Amino acid sequence: MKVTRDVILDLLPMYLADEASEDTRALVREYLEADPELAGIAEKSAAMRLSEQTPAPVRKEKEMEAYKEARHRLNKRVVTLAAIFAFSALGIVAAALIGAMLLTR
Repeated sequence: MKVTRDVILDLLPMYLADEASEDTRALVREYLEADPELAGIAEKSAAMRLSEQTPAPVRKEKEMEAYKEARHRLNKRVVTLAAIFAFSALGIVAAALIGAMLLTR
């Protein structure tokens, strides 16, 4: 069976992601050695993938903004939970008072 360029193109993403078996990697490497155009495409794809995975450096200003935003969200959540707790407790107390008034009649 002859390995076609379409088969290599199907295998190339797994090869570039380093998820292919050693036999598949050897097959793709052998084909790329014989096809310089596809080898160039593979190199460009690998370079693009590497640049996508490299995190951009975070400046101190961005870190501070992220910290302030996280703190604001946390404070908002705490206030919301406190309000829910307070209204729940108020509802329980009101229900108890109404129940006590109905029983004393």
